[in-house]
Amino acid sequence: RYCRPHRKGGRGAPGPAKISMRLYSGQIGPLVDDLVRELTAQNDLEVEDEMEVRMDLEAVLKEYVRRERQLIDESKDRMEREGMGYSQLGKMRQRVAKEMGFPQQDETLPYMIDQLLNMLFHSDYVAEIYADDVSLRKKMTPILRRHMEVETDLDAEVRSKIKNLQEGTAAFEVEYAKVMDQIKHKRGLE
Repeated sequence: RYCRPHRKGGRGAPGPAKISMRLYSGQIGPLVDDLVRELTAQNDLEVEDEMEVRMDLEAVLKEYVRRERQLIDESKDRMEREGMGYSQLGKMRQRVAKEMGFPQQDETLPYMIDQLLNMLFHSDYVAEIYADDVSLRKKMTPILRRHMEVETDLDAEVRSKIKNLQEGTAAFEVEYAKVMDQIKHKRGLE
């Protein structure tokens, strides 16, 4: 069982972990490699030009990352104008995402799979798709999930490095953002 820590500290209450999923530009290449390898090895997909299919899949994922960055930047700008703290980013992100027609965080995985499948079904470089939508989704989901679940690990690492600061304070928010950027840079995530 997972014990979720309370926001204000403490031992935590039993409950399921909330998995935060995010795609970083540094993950796109390895993710696409895994997708193409899995779908072609299992004969779900026959491609005419594997490099072109990879570039098509990468283009879909890069556009997603670009739009997500745009969403986060707009959310931060609005928070600054409204005098909100960094802890309110999630709420602001939801509001801006709805306005932009971008998926909410719990809808990210199905949205991305829809985008990728749409590309595969319309690509000039995919000769044949032998598997049905449901089978493709079942094979693609764990691959995407594996590459996107690093956010939870990042959050835990950042919090362990700034545990001397009290959450919710301005100092915590500034240091959290700074340490998060350092770790992402070190891991080649952004």
